[in-house]
Amino acid sequence: MAKCQKCKKELSSNEIGLHKRLINRGAVSYMCITCLSKFFGCTEELLKEKIVHYRNQGCTLFTDDN
Repeated sequence: MAKCQKCKKELSSNEIGLHKRLINRGAVSYMCITCLSKFFGCTEELLKEKIVHYRNQGCTLFTDDN
């Protein structure tokens, strides 16, 4: 299981997808949603909304299960 490059928390597939979508699609290390929110200076809730938005657009980086 992949871990956050900053805090070492285990990552969900949606956190990995969000990192790839927002930072770099070719990334091999990732940040969790908490560290991404700090990186971008936004709330975790906004990033969760982005996951739903991208999923609804049909982006295959995101799953329905987490």
